[in-house]
Amino acid sequence: MYRTHTCGALNLSHAGQEVQLAGWIQRIRKLGGMTFIDLRDRYGITQLVVNQDSPQEVNTVLEDLGREYVITAKGTVVERSSKNPKIPTGEIEILLKGVEILSRSQTPPFTIEEESDGGEELRSRYRYLDLRRPPLQKAIALRHKMAQETRSYLSQCGFLEIETPFLIKSTPEGARDFVVPSRMNQGQFYALPQSPQTFKQLLMISGYDKYFQIVRCFRDEDLRADRQPEFTQIDCEMSFVERDDVLAQFEGLILHLFKSVLGKDIPAPLPRIPWKTAMEKYGSDKPDIRFEMLLHDLTPLTRDTEFSVFRNAAYVGAICVQGAASYTRKQLDELTEWVRRPQIGAAGLVYVRCTKGSDGVMTYKSSVDKFFDREALESWARVTGAGDGDLILVMSGERMKTLEALGVLRLEMGNRLELRDKNHYAPLWVYDFPLLEWDEETQRFYAKHHPFTAPKPEDLDKFYSDDPKDLEQVNANAYDFVLNGTEVGGGSVRIHDSAMQERMFKVLGMSPEEVKAKFSFIINAFQYGAPPHGGIAFGFDRWCSLFGGSESIRDFIAFPKNNAGRDLMLDAPSEIDAVQKKELGLS
Repeated sequence: MYRTHTCGALNLSHAGQEVQLAGWIQRIRKLGGMTFIDLRDRYGITQLVVNQDSPQEVNTVLEDLGREYVITAKGTVVERSSKNPKIPTGEIEILLKGVEILSRSQTPPFTIEEESDGGEELRSRYRYLDLRRPPLQKAIALRHKMAQETRSYLSQCGFLEIETPFLIKSTPEGARDFVVPSRMNQGQFYALPQSPQTFKQLLMISGYDKYFQIVRCFRDEDLRADRQPEFTQIDCEMSFVERDDVLAQFEGLILHLFKSVLGKDIPAPLPRIPWKTAMEKYGSDKPDIRFEMLLHDLTPLTRDTEFSVFRNAAYVGAICVQGAASYTRKQLDELTEWVRRPQIGAAGLVYVRCTKGSDGVMTYKSSVDKFFDREALESWARVTGAGDGDLILVMSGERMKTLEALGVLRLEMGNRLELRDKNHYAPLWVYDFPLLEWDEETQRFYAKHHPFTAPKPEDLDKFYSDDPKDLEQVNANAYDFVLNGTEVGGGSVRIHDSAMQERMFKVLGMSPEEVKAKFSFIINAFQYGAPPHGGIAFGFDRWCSLFGGSESIRDFIAFPKNNAGRDLMLDAPSEIDAVQKKELGLS
């Protein structure tokens, strides 16, 4: 036996007991005739103490110990004279009677503590060391808890966890596939699944009316903090359901995870916002509703102005930033340059300071005073709800582009004013997305979600129209789960009719030959009694990071990739040898 207890288990109730611990040495401190050792495992830290009365063999081993050595230690639990209230074991220490070195360690390249002195690249190369740090151990434990609670909840609701294949047919529509060459079928390739979408629909056709899977997915796309080439979804599907049935079922899961993992009671039902309203009021299809600062349409107030920038714009919108009238000209110029960055692409920014004078009269100071009188600026204040001490920020241009730019500006001001508290959660549903989006470069429609999403029943006439303007107006029977400005999940009611599915492929510009080559299996399956069905997939890594209070998903994945899609620890991807290439027909 290496241990009787973990390093986080002991307290004053164990005083006088003989115990044995095992773990890694966090630090060693020598103070006079006493030596203190902090011993760590994933459960916590316990202080070991060696004094002049300790056995000679303990003192002998002590001279050979270093950071990150793995040891097993025997001793007696005693009360600490100098207690540490910051840790659960801070009232006790172990008076050592014996210690054995189980494994020696080189000096680690960075400190293995709450805050490390190692940069991200260095810690990635030594990920097995980084994973010893308490923040990452807490993150991985949270991930485990969320997975277990998800499985428990869905199982109790009658869902079956069913595995689907990882080696599938490539059907590129959206992100790029990762492809795997076949040795037994040379010149042909498998693809790794971007999601189990078609398989879970086939399971519905097979009669498994409640399916889920916590599943690995793969997308060969450009990466950021919240994306990885391989990621995990909570993938779910149900038969004989409409949209509200799906939302009710998975709202239950959402509320359960908040309660069981974070101990938070979230009021039900969750808010629901149509996509159009989300864009008009928040400038985003994943709105952060933790704070107000809504977008307001000033277009009707600026159509007849002499200011050509506004007069010629399709849309003029504004936000009211409460308490920001004190912004200096330098700060406002910096903000103007910020919105002009290529990532946002705004042409500029107009501001109006709203302040009340000593006489109690409101004054309005704007960057466009030359073109707008007090009456005009006052009307802007009325529309935006601006009062004393507030700042109105105005942008103009093409409608959707300007809405999105204002939405980004809204989030930035929310950050600067510290309105986006990561410990405050504001979940919601967004629904009624456009079914299709037009791409000017390729001159064709793409599916907003995916090509298996059903149109809203009331929009079927437009869906079967050959007029592109009608097709642009078709709403999808789709919905997203949004948390604190992040899309965590997305789903839809699916197409379950072969004729409607073939129509969808036609709208997306796919030829009958292409459809047959890529999707004949599901078209054929629809002809054998497909039930109405719908589902959702949650980004598990992303959800974990939000619950853990982090902007990056990497801390919640044991062995993540970097922004270039590389595993720095394994140095992967890498070349394969000539024999392998020959066997695969690649040389």
